[in-house]
Amino acid sequence: MLLEQLGVAMVKAIEGTAKIQVHVASSLPLPTDRECLRPRIDLIVFVLSLHSKQSLRTVESSLPHVDASFFLGKVYFLVTGVRKEQSISVHMDTIKKMATTCQSPLLFSDLEEECFRTAMAQRLIRILQICAGHVPGMSALNLLSIMKRSPELLEQET
Repeated sequence: MLLEQLGVAMVKAIEGTAKIQVHVASSLPLPTDRECLRPRIDLIVFVLSLHSKQSLRTVESSLPHVDASFFLGKVYFLVTGVRKEQSISVHMDTIKKMATTCQSPLLFSDLEEECFRTAMAQRLIRILQICAGHVPGMSALNLLSIMKRSPELLEQET
């Protein structure tokens, strides 16, 4: 339900200026409908809850279904549940390792709070605009290189 609300927030945030389609799927591969052409996909956001080992397993099983070219700046991991540390069942190190292996950025948000959900929707729209090629002088690969942390910063965190 929170993912649906995030999708609605994204559509609301861009309303009137452009048209986007947000598809929320529980796992990959997407079901194939022989009668409909699959829409163009410009961005994939995997949502991981720190409170659900199932969300981690679902993402892990979905990753092999993503074309390798998407890992050049068009795949992101959105981590939720960071603010409720008492009930964490997935370690942050596991998610960081997965993101590093996939060379994909980590985003963090509390989707339960509307203000955070709205802010994340706006951020995802900006990322989507770049990934779709609607921002002159920027590409998904440029954005990826900007968002990557330097090795010195990663060493300081551990």
